[in-house]
Amino acid sequence: MKTLILFASLLLPALACALPAQIPAAPALAARSYLLYDYTSNQILVNQNGGERMEPASLTKLMTAYLAFDALKRGTLSPEQSLIVPAAAVRNTGGESRMLLKAWQTVTVNELLRGLIVPSGNDAAITLAINIGGSEAGFVDLMNKEAKRLGMNNTHFANPVGLPDAQHYSSAYDLALLAAAIVRDFPQHYPLFALRDYTFNNVTQASRNRLLWIDPHADGMKTGYTETAGYCLVGSATRDNRRLISVLLGASSDSLRATESQKLLNYGFQYFDAVRLYKKDQPVTRLRIWKGTESHLEAGFRRDLFLAVPKGAIAQLKATVETHQPILAPVGSGQQLGTLKLTLGGKPYAEFPLLALDNAPLANVFSRGWDSIRLLFQ
Repeated sequence: MKTLILFASLLLPALACALPAQIPAAPALAARSYLLYDYTSNQILVNQNGGERMEPASLTKLMTAYLAFDALKRGTLSPEQSLIVPAAAVRNTGGESRMLLKAWQTVTVNELLRGLIVPSGNDAAITLAINIGGSEAGFVDLMNKEAKRLGMNNTHFANPVGLPDAQHYSSAYDLALLAAAIVRDFPQHYPLFALRDYTFNNVTQASRNRLLWIDPHADGMKTGYTETAGYCLVGSATRDNRRLISVLLGASSDSLRATESQKLLNYGFQYFDAVRLYKKDQPVTRLRIWKGTESHLEAGFRRDLFLAVPKGAIAQLKATVETHQPILAPVGSGQQLGTLKLTLGGKPYAEFPLLALDNAPLANVFSRGWDSIRLLFQ
């Protein structure tokens, strides 16, 4: 079981390390694949088969929701806009979850989003997909382009609802990426995932996410099930302004996917603290720059840097800075100048790219020549 590697699509990968002796191993869960992601510190705390391609079932609708939120952001949809339900959306192959739409009725985008997220309506997903992408196939193309942009390298979609298909797959790691992107990019819409029920046309349907009932800290996100995929759940919870996201695939029952996900979340909250190491734009070090208008530049991070650390182990954390010398101008703000490497108890723990906090333009020819001479003696 791997522990504590940085989320590669957002930060540079770090080395895995052994947990301190006082921290118990992550719980072994009754599922084919699971992963625990610390959204606050941008770290994976638990990873069991997280990179394996698996059937995502209705967790697919997280991408459907993401693209709908994006359409709202871009203005191609509006919340109160009425859409016509296409006949293709109300097909019923038996056992599909539905919002209970009728062909050719009009329904608002707000209603469709709730029908998509709470009762996991396939009819709501297809209605949104056709109106956003022009067709289901057009929308699937958008899904795959967005998956690629987000770094979901083990994901390919074949439909907007999650029906089984040989070319429809994802992984726990990729689904954590997608869940984190929803939280990060569309915080104004995220509260939809905390709704316990939704009433449409006088019919009330409950969310299938049992975490919303059994865990007072849970506020999302989405369930999925097919006979071949088993019971799946992307969960999320916050405590003390810290958010964890769990992904569990292939459990054997509805209740088990919730209780096992709760074990995963509890493990992260109970045995790890999220420590803020540096504030956004706080200088971490000052580095020598050659052939530039500035002789030194401060390096740091463009956002607050948090690190998940086993409880009671913060004193064992040590930091070093590595750079590739010499650093030559021009240097742009945000350019990587080095790496902050952290050890815990003398073992590699995590690493982060150090970024220039300002610009260092190229100096005039005389200054550059003088620095060239000085570099000969360095």
